[in-house]
Amino acid sequence: MTTESTQHESDVPAIDDWNRLLEGKVAIVTGGGAGIGGAISRLFAKHGASVEIAEIDPTRGDEAVSEILAAGGNARTHTVDVREEADVEGFKKAVLDEHGRVDVLVNNVGDYRPLAPFRKSSPETWDAMYQINFLHVVRVTHAFLDAMIESGGGSIVNFHSVEGMRGYPGEPIYAAMKAAVAHFTTCLAVDQGRNGIRVNGVGTDLCQTPQVDYRSGWEEHEHLWPSWAPVGRLGWPEEQARAALFLASDLSSYVTGHNLPVDGGTRAGGGWIFSPEAGRFSNRLTGL
Repeated sequence: MTTESTQHESDVPAIDDWNRLLEGKVAIVTGGGAGIGGAISRLFAKHGASVEIAEIDPTRGDEAVSEILAAGGNARTHTVDVREEADVEGFKKAVLDEHGRVDVLVNNVGDYRPLAPFRKSSPETWDAMYQINFLHVVRVTHAFLDAMIESGGGSIVNFHSVEGMRGYPGEPIYAAMKAAVAHFTTCLAVDQGRNGIRVNGVGTDLCQTPQVDYRSGWEEHEHLWPSWAPVGRLGWPEEQARAALFLASDLSSYVTGHNLPVDGGTRAGGGWIFSPEAGRFSNRLTGL
């Protein structure tokens, strides 16, 4: 006995304009004033989204909005510390009062500071890592999830780090928080898929931002990029933003529960280091 499927190829979302992939969408970007968040805000606005920026630094938020408006886009900024419940609730009210809906949520905020080797760390540094790298993702997602479901579904993109996807000896607590975001992403995707919500993550590495500046004071090490990244160069916020656009838009309509490394190949390379002098890889620092 066979049963005719009620699902058809026509269920695939149509993409009428490849240059306006978020036309008519309301998109939230936390930390959306500069760096990776700023690049996401600009790109999403360019593709037709009304961008709502949550930014702890009002100057960064204002500058991002001015740039977006000058380019013909639509954006607003709100001074928000995503670690504070009252700030998030106020941000939620402002967004929903204006639009009545949310289609895309990008949880972008994160920080490696305060950087403390584990043996010198303390409950205070653990809590700081927890607040800035994991708890706010849960808090902001929880705040907007019902609105996304009620407006017909949408896409959540959680930025974390490749350090949450591999062993990181530099700061195990930081890496553990990033790993928590990655697994929260996978679990929420399974939980909410039937409500029309797709959830994916981006694990960044070696990206030039105001927070992690690879250009200042590193000039004498430029020749080592082929050793540090399989693609042989530094990454840029715009490249992270393109990954976010793919995951936020219907280009990825059948993609959920995944964590995409946007890292120039560092996770794929594992512990292997390329020596430009020897012209080969080694998994040891000696004998390159």
